[in-house]
Amino acid sequence: MQFKTKMIPLAGAIAFAFAGAASAQELVVRIGHVGPISGAIAHLGKDNENGARMAIDELNAKGVTIGGKKARFELLAEDDAADPKQGTAAAQKLVDAKVHGVIGHLNSGTTIPASKIYYEAGIPQISPSATNPKYTQQGFKTAFRVVANDGQLGGALGRYAAEKLGAKQVAVIDDRTAYGQGVAEEFVKGAQAKGVKVVSKQYTNDKATDFNAILTTIKGTKPDVVFFGGMDAVAGPMLRQMKALGINAKFMGGDGICSEALTKLAGDAMGDGQVVCAEAGGVQENQKKGMEDFRAAFKKKFNTDVQIYAPYVYDSVMVMVEAMKKAGSAEPAKYAPELAKIKYQGVTGNVEFDAKGDIKDGTLTLYTYKGGKREVIGVTK
Repeated sequence: MQFKTKMIPLAGAIAFAFAGAASAQELVVRIGHVGPISGAIAHLGKDNENGARMAIDELNAKGVTIGGKKARFELLAEDDAADPKQGTAAAQKLVDAKVHGVIGHLNSGTTIPASKIYYEAGIPQISPSATNPKYTQQGFKTAFRVVANDGQLGGALGRYAAEKLGAKQVAVIDDRTAYGQGVAEEFVKGAQAKGVKVVSKQYTNDKATDFNAILTTIKGTKPDVVFFGGMDAVAGPMLRQMKALGINAKFMGGDGICSEALTKLAGDAMGDGQVVCAEAGGVQENQKKGMEDFRAAFKKKFNTDVQIYAPYVYDSVMVMVEAMKKAGSAEPAKYAPELAKIKYQGVTGNVEFDAKGDIKDGTLTLYTYKGGKREVIGVTK
C-alpha cells in the first residue's frame, strides 16, 4: 500500500511556524477580581469590577511585555455577594484557576477570611476598599490595600463631629459586619478623645429595612449626630425613617455610605449638608485632573458614573502589573517582593506599601450632599 504525502506550501509552512512561535511568546496573565455583583450593594461591586475591566482593557491595548514576552491579560471575575462564606468559595475558585493575582474583595467581612486562602496559595491580593485594620494585621505577606484603614477613617470622622459640627452627644449604630463594627468603634474613639459623649449604641444588620425601634430609642437621647457603620443600601432607608420620626441630627458614616447612590436611596429624606461621610482615599490639588480624566473615561466606557472605588481598583491592577514587569515574571513568588517595595504614581495618587501591606500616607476625603449631589468638603491625612 502506498501512502500519499500531503505537501504544505512553503509560504503556508512559514506562516504556520511563525504563528506557533508567536503564540509561544505570548504570556497569558490571569487576574482575579471579587466583589458583590448580587445583593443590596451590587452597584458598588459592579463599580469595582468595571474599574478592573478598564485596567485590563487598557493593558491589552498597550501591548505590555513581561520578561520579554507579550502579555495578554484575562480578568476572572467572581461574585461574593458580600457574604463571607461565598467570599471564601470565590477565593478557592480563583486559586484553583491558578490566577496570578487577586484584586478584592470589596468588604472587610469577605476580604479577611479570603485572605488566608490566598496567603496559603502564595497569591498576592490587593484590596481596593476593605478598611478593617485586621486585614493587614494577620502577618500575611500576600495582603495589601490601597486605601486608608478604619483607624484613620473612623477617627477622622469622630474628630470632625466634635471640631467642625460642634457635637456634644452622639448616637452610634453599626451593622455588626467586620467593616461596620470596625469603623463605628474607631469613630467612638475619635469622638470621645475630643470630649464627645456617646449617648446610645445600637445594632442592626446589613440586610435590615426597619429601624423604627432603635431610632425611637435614639430619639429620646437627643443626639447631635447619628453615626452609622454600614453600607448605603441600609443608610438610605435609615435616613427616611429618621425623617419620619422627626430626628434632625446630622448623619455620619464611613466610605460604605459615601456613594453617589445614597441620594437615590434616601430620596427626599436627606437635607442639604445633613450627611457627612468619608471616603478612604482622595487626591490632592495637583492630582485632580488625573482623577477627573479617569472619571470621564469611565463614564464614556460604561455609561455610568464612578460610585466610589473604581479608581482604586484600576490602580490596584496597574500596580500589580507594574510589579510583574519589574520582576520580569507573572509568577506570584517572583513578583510579590517587587509589589512589597513598589512606588507607583496612579490615578489615586502615590501607591507605596508599609511593612504590613497598608498604603503609606493614605488620604481621606470628607464629603457632604447638597441638592442631591455629593460635594467634597476636603482632603485630609
